[in-house]
Amino acid sequence: MAEALLRELAGHRFEAFSAGPEPALRVHPLTVAQLRPGVSDLGVLCPKSWLEFTGEWAPRMDLVVALDASVAAPHAPAFPGDPELAAWNFANPLADGISESERVRVFQKVFWQIVRQLSAFIEAPQDALLSRAMSARGARTRAPASLPNL
Repeated sequence: MAEALLRELAGHRFEAFSAGPEPALRVHPLTVAQLRPGVSDLGVLCPKSWLEFTGEWAPRMDLVVALDASVAAPHAPAFPGDPELAAWNFANPLADGISESERVRVFQKVFWQIVRQLSAFIEAPQDALLSRAMSARGARTRAPASLPNL
C-alpha cells in the first residue's frame, strides 16, 4: 500500500519498493479496494520477498521503512548501501481474530494513516532527509527492516 501511495503522491521524486519477510501470493483485495480510486497504476504492484533487495543487483536505497514492528531487527536482512531505517508502526489489518467488517475498517484507517505519514515525508525538505540518512548511516552497520506487504 505504501509503495503505491508514495509513487502516486510523490511522482518521480522517490523510487518506492515494497517487500516483506513472507510475501503473499497476490496483493490483498482490500489493499486494491483502498488504492483503486486514487492510484493510477496498480499493475506494477506485486508481493515480494525482502530477500530480493539484498543481492548484488538489488537497488540501493537511502531509506527503508518498517510498517510493522514485528518485521524490525533482528529479523530483517542487511540491505546494500546501508540505508537508514524508519519505523512507522501501523495496525496489522490481516491480524487474526478480527471480523471481516473490522478488517475493512482497519484497512481504511491504515490507508489514511499511511497517506498522512507519506505526505509529511514528501513535504520535508530533501536536504534534511538526506542529511538525516547520511548521519544515521555512520552510526549503524545494517538496516533492520523493510516494507511489509499489505
